[in-house]
Amino acid sequence: MDLRQLRYVVAVAEEGTVTGAAARLFVSQPAVSKQLRALERELGAELFVRDARGMTPSRAGEALLAGARDLLDGWDVTLARVREVARTPRIVVGMQTAVGRGIHRAALDRFRSARPSTTLSLRLVPWRDPTAGLADGTSDVAFLWVPSDEGFASVTVARERCLIALPADSPLAGRDRLRFEDVASLPLVALPESAGALRAWWLADDLRTTPAEVAATAEDADTALELVASGVGAVLLAEGNAGLYPRAGVVCRPVDGLPDAELRLAWRPDDTRHEVRDFVAAVGRASGG
Repeated sequence: MDLRQLRYVVAVAEEGTVTGAAARLFVSQPAVSKQLRALERELGAELFVRDARGMTPSRAGEALLAGARDLLDGWDVTLARVREVARTPRIVVGMQTAVGRGIHRAALDRFRSARPSTTLSLRLVPWRDPTAGLADGTSDVAFLWVPSDEGFASVTVARERCLIALPADSPLAGRDRLRFEDVASLPLVALPESAGALRAWWLADDLRTTPAEVAATAEDADTALELVASGVGAVLLAEGNAGLYPRAGVVCRPVDGLPDAELRLAWRPDDTRHEVRDFVAAVGRASGG
């Protein structure tokens, strides 16, 4: 259980529907539904009574809500106090994979030059949170692969062709290029189910007539490629990431028929701090935007 799940429970209880909660939290409806189901499985109790009119907290849900609100209120107060005491302007940058591509270093250098007194922190967020910390407030800006949860302001940082990472001893590894038809039946390493639309995109669900065979799931790029090297399955990845995550025993090949991958910098639209504005500008200049 984590704070993000508790925020989802409170939002659903107050909005009365998953749709309303998702809009309020700037996340997708499937993401909220999946986290609720995961929490209900963990607790061994249904938290909401679901009917045509919406969702009403069950007795177990009411019991959780009282404590959840206290925990969230206490955390928000504590966080505000910490920031007030620190006084130093701070920005946290969430990432699900390394950024690189000649953008990352240039953007950080430009931002530090513009705001030398601002503390900048980088955090790698597991794929189970497709917002890379934006939804629960633990990141101020985030590099996200599209599709990501809607509701955030964003700018495109890079568009890249898709490759497939294969075990080096795969029969397909000796070919320079592949078609989607060549790889469609391969077992794949997938993102966690909580990644929602992002998981579906990296499984190329829109191009399939039958579901992909999922051999394993991974929380991050290093784990995914280690599974590929071990012969568990293949994984789709952006071309730039092939150079950022080299692995012995893995080869990457372009796949014709796949759409380009898009990397975007996102932030909450109601966050109007100068630090956020200046970081967005620094990334835009570094990426040529």
